[in-house]
Amino acid sequence: MRGFRQFDRCLLVVGIRRQLPRGEFQLNQRRYLYVIAMVAVIAAGLWWRSAANPVSPFWHKYGGDALWALLMFLGFRCVLIRAPILRVTLVSLAFCFAVEFSQLYHAPWIDSIRNTRLGALTLGSTFNAPDLIAYAVGVALGGVIEMARQHRSPQ
Repeated sequence: MRGFRQFDRCLLVVGIRRQLPRGEFQLNQRRYLYVIAMVAVIAAGLWWRSAANPVSPFWHKYGGDALWALLMFLGFRCVLIRAPILRVTLVSLAFCFAVEFSQLYHAPWIDSIRNTRLGALTLGSTFNAPDLIAYAVGVALGGVIEMARQHRSPQ
């Protein structure tokens, strides 16, 4: 029960009140769609960063960063499913920026994580200011698609 209370406090920090009965986490149809979209974005991101992708180095790097930011948007949208799109967009963008700025911190323990394949894909390795623009593009893309989806089929 303690974990649920902490989760409730985290949700209140970003201004969301839980409307489900205590302890219930409903996996409804919309969440399944977000999970499927996340898997598709992960596959696209892995292909995008692979040698099989024939795009220029510029698109190779920043397109992958935008896809990573889109993945973060979808993840936050899946968890904060009842939150307004603008709030999810801002939380996602703040998270992406925090990860990028965390790359300015180098300690042996976190650099050892970053030296793994999964660590490099999730945390990156070195700070690069243009990455912030790619993150903004990826999160904005997610927000625009979500607004268009909601406008087309209001729920």
